[in-house]
Amino acid sequence: MKITTCRNCGSQLLKEVLNLGRMPLANSLLKSKDEVEEKFPLEVVFCENCYLLQLTEIVPPEKMFSEYVYLSSCCETTLANAKELTQKLIKIKNLNKDSFVVEIGSNDGYLLQYLVEKGISVLGIEPAKNVAEIAIKKGIRTLPEFFSLELAKSLSKTQKADVVIANNVLAHIPDIDGTIKGIAQLLKEDGLFVGEVPYAKDLIDKNEFDTIYHEHLSYFSVSSLKNIFESRGLKIIDIEYLPNIHGGSLRIFASPKGETGQNVLKMIEEEKKAGMQKIDYYRDFKTRVEKIKETLRNLVSEIKDKGKTLAGYGASAKGTILLNYCDIKPEFVADINPIKQGKFIPGVKVPVESPKKLIERKPDYTLLLVWNIKEEVLKQQEEYRKIGGKFIIPIPSPQVV
Repeated sequence: MKITTCRNCGSQLLKEVLNLGRMPLANSLLKSKDEVEEKFPLEVVFCENCYLLQLTEIVPPEKMFSEYVYLSSCCETTLANAKELTQKLIKIKNLNKDSFVVEIGSNDGYLLQYLVEKGISVLGIEPAKNVAEIAIKKGIRTLPEFFSLELAKSLSKTQKADVVIANNVLAHIPDIDGTIKGIAQLLKEDGLFVGEVPYAKDLIDKNEFDTIYHEHLSYFSVSSLKNIFESRGLKIIDIEYLPNIHGGSLRIFASPKGETGQNVLKMIEEEKKAGMQKIDYYRDFKTRVEKIKETLRNLVSEIKDKGKTLAGYGASAKGTILLNYCDIKPEFVADINPIKQGKFIPGVKVPVESPKKLIERKPDYTLLLVWNIKEEVLKQQEEYRKIGGKFIIPIPSPQVV
C-alpha cells in the first residue's frame, strides 16, 4: 500500500529523498534458491510539515514479523546496551519486586532477562511467534502479539506499567498515532517510556542507505520525535545519543508528566542550524549513495579480475539491501545466528553459512555487511585476518582493512 500523506501528521508536503527501486523483504531469508519472493518499492520521502523521513510503501506487518530471523541475543553490542539500560532504569525509577515493566518488541528476552534476574515483574510483547517462544522458554512472560492501542487498553485494565520500553521498534510501526497513544495508556501517571530509534542525521551524514528497508517505515530526528510525542500527551524529558547502536541512535525518555528537556531543545536547535528541517539538507544523499554503489562494484570487479575470492559477513537486513542495490553476489555470507545458516539472502540468493567457513574456505576478501558492529566482528574474526583475510567496510565510504 502506497501512502500519499504523512503517516504522522497527515500532510501532503512529501518530497522524495531516495528511491532504491523494488527490493525484497530484507529479513525474509529464503529456505531454497527456487523460492518465489515478492519485491516492493523502496522510496524515502521527507515531510516538510513535521520533518519525518518515511517510506511511501507499507508492507503488511504479518508478511515481515510473524516469523523472524533476527535474534537480539546474538549481538554482544546489543546485549551490553540492554544491560546498561536496565541498570539505569532500576536506579532512576527505583524498580523493585513491586514494579511492572513492559517491553514492546521484546524479541528473545535479551533485555527483560536482566530485570527478571532482579525479581522485577515484566511482560514482553513480541509478534514473531518463533522468537517469542525462545523468551517464554527462558521464563520471560511474553505475549506473541502486535502492540496496539486496543491491547494497551486491555492490559491497563489489570495493571499499568512503571516503565514501557521499545528499542528499535517505533521505526517499524505503521500506526504511529495508535502506538504512542497506546504507550500513554499503558503508563502510570508518573510512568516512564524509554525508546531507541536510529538517528536520521547519521543515516544522511554517514550515507547509511542500507538501513533503509521495508521494516523501517520511519527515520527520526529529534525535531520529528518532539512533534510525534507531544501531540499525543507525552513529553520527551530527556534524550541520549548512542553512537555505536545501529549506526547511531537516539534514546528518548518520555513521560505524561514533566517538561521538555533542555538537552532535547538544544538538539532541535542544532538540527535547525544544520538544515535538517528543510528538504535541501537531503538533496545530495542520492548522489553519495550512487557513488558508494559505483565504488563497491569497481572494487568487486577488481577482486574478481585478479582471481581473488569474495565472501560476505552478516546476513543482516542491511546486507540484503546493500547486496541487491549494488548487485553484488559473494560466494557465501557468514553469520553467527544458527537460525540464518542454511538459508539464502533474499534477491541475490547467496547462501548463508557458519563463520567457520571463513577459516575453511579462506576467501581473500569479506564484505562486512554489519559495519555497525565492525569492532565486534573484527575482534571475533582475528584468526581469519591472521591467515590473510581482508574485510571491506562499505559505509560511510568503502575501505579495505
